[in-house]
Amino acid sequence: MKTNYEIRYAAHPEDAKHYDTQRIRRDFLIEKVFSPDEVNMVYSMYDRMIVGGAMPVEETLALEAINPLKADHFLTRREMGIFNVGGPGEVKAGNAVFTLNYKEAVYLGSGDRDVTFRSLDPANPAKLYFNSTTAHRNYPDRKVTKQDAIVAEMGSLEGSNHRCINKMLVSQVLPTCQLQMGMTELKPGSVWNTMPAHVHSRRMEAYFYFEVPEEHAVCHFMGEPQETRHIWMRGEQAVLSPEWSIHSAAATHHYTFIWGMGGENLDYGDQDFSEITDLK
Repeated sequence: MKTNYEIRYAAHPEDAKHYDTQRIRRDFLIEKVFSPDEVNMVYSMYDRMIVGGAMPVEETLALEAINPLKADHFLTRREMGIFNVGGPGEVKAGNAVFTLNYKEAVYLGSGDRDVTFRSLDPANPAKLYFNSTTAHRNYPDRKVTKQDAIVAEMGSLEGSNHRCINKMLVSQVLPTCQLQMGMTELKPGSVWNTMPAHVHSRRMEAYFYFEVPEEHAVCHFMGEPQETRHIWMRGEQAVLSPEWSIHSAAATHHYTFIWGMGGENLDYGDQDFSEITDLK
């Protein structure tokens, strides 16, 4: 197996608005989340969130404590949320084993133990997308499915934004330190998410887009409400959203995305909205 990681530094909004396309993509887009029998990670300086993916095929993959953590185990001072977006897989944390099917998730609390990833069918490998944030105390590990989620149905087909927001690894479902994760599924014919756009200055966020057909693409919008920018993305790619940035998207096909937040609070509704007509 192989573990790949890179460090992404935080940007001031006054600087970021001068970035060209190449720089925006380099700093915020995570193009390669999954590679066969590899674990890929980005260690972000935005609230020190780690965004990554593991794709076990022929091997059982270990979650290694990368050098920036300066710890014996990855979860020594961290919590973690994992969503399976591939075939059936298994996450083992210490002595606990969690079987995850498509669109199922598991929360792992902090504490020293080995974590491994395994596919149950190498011909249909698991794709385990994860977010990890720092944690000041331990909470119990727990598997969460869509049946456990708090579901909010929002938008309309007429507004091209009919969607179901599945709040899965959130404080209303299970205790966490700062990590909050969920999955938003757009209905056929709808392409807009998170519109009207908002920022939450007390939390950063990461988006992972999937269920995007090969011939289609997602246009992710970011930046300050008065200085927006965009990033064209393919399926199974992720993007970092600073606390000063909006995070919204439109695509050429309906899709699903996983959102993950880390920061100062656990209040999902802590959002500062912008009027659609005020965006520039």
